[in-house]
Amino acid sequence: MQRDTTPTTRTTDVVSTHTVFGAPCWVSLTSRDLRATEEFYTAVLGWEWRKAKLGDHFRIALANGAPVAGIAAVAAMWHMAVAWTPYFAVRSADEAVGRAQERGGTAAVGPIALPPGRAALLADRDGATFGIWEGELVTDWETWRRASPAFIRLHTRDAFDAAIFYGEVLEWASASPGCCEVTYEGEEVVLRSGGEVVARIESGALGAAPDPTIRPHWQIHFAVADVAACARAAEQHGGSVLRLDADEAVLRDPDGAQFTVTARRKR
Repeated sequence: MQRDTTPTTRTTDVVSTHTVFGAPCWVSLTSRDLRATEEFYTAVLGWEWRKAKLGDHFRIALANGAPVAGIAAVAAMWHMAVAWTPYFAVRSADEAVGRAQERGGTAAVGPIALPPGRAALLADRDGATFGIWEGELVTDWETWRRASPAFIRLHTRDAFDAAIFYGEVLEWASASPGCCEVTYEGEEVVLRSGGEVVARIESGALGAAPDPTIRPHWQIHFAVADVAACARAAEQHGGSVLRLDADEAVLRDPDGAQFTVTARRKR
């Protein structure tokens, strides 16, 4: 997780994963070329950039002055895949990693110390990659959550089974104050934190046989005012459009990382 380490003011409340846990708390892109990544996402999403104190390979993306996402140009250096990854808040990184491994998940990285917290990169038992973060959340996180600049959806083979895995690993629907709520609505599993929808899990009709052709993955959605304009900009700046409709487009950046732009009114 790329932390925004800019000093905060005394008037800014610091939110910790010990009080808000189980919910998505950040999204991060692993890329190869920092300058090319900045240019592409500035053109497509209008982002501005701020340095992060983790080093020259890291940046914080800003939308209207607020942090949106982290960029780490370390894919080649660390031999990592180019991809967008969601991070979930946990009370204990060690315990969350242990629960994931006990239930058939794997740990690719960590937990490692990234002051003021600890992070790990995991995969669920179907291979979908996700991260966990223990510690202080990004500056003014409550504003980030209310603005909903990013939304995540898990595409998997069995939504019910995935909900059980993540529920046990991330303490969803537990008796602890502040935990996330899980409901089954139509053909999706819906995750809420503080009454707000923060993630969805889908696999087709609930109760249907798992689809072996689906490659399970978390898809990152960014809320935009003009989906078609984002799609045009992506093509004009070396990316590609994988799917486009009136309210949503699935795009690929020049490095190959997939993400979705979604009309602000749709969630």
